[in-house]
Amino acid sequence: MSATLIFLGRLEDIAGGAERTVAVGPFAAVLAALEPQLAEALREPFIRMALNGVLVADPQTVLLADGDELAFLPPVSGG
Repeated sequence: MSATLIFLGRLEDIAGGAERTVAVGPFAAVLAALEPQLAEALREPFIRMALNGVLVADPQTVLLADGDELAFLPPVSGG
C-alpha cells in the first residue's frame, strides 16, 4: 500500500523530483522516513499541504491511506 507525495516549487529541487511514492501511515512517520533536509523543509510553517486536493489545517492529523496524494505547496513569488 502506498501514497504519493507531490513537491512544488523549490521543494521539488530539495526532493530531487516532482513526486515520490511512500508507505501509508501518519504524517510524522512519513516525514521520519524522508531525508533530514527534505523533512525539515516540509515542516516549515509557511508550507501548506493539500490531501487529495483539500487543504489541510493541521498536518499532525494527516493519516495517509492507500492511493492518497499529499501535495506540498510553498508560497509563490512573482514579479
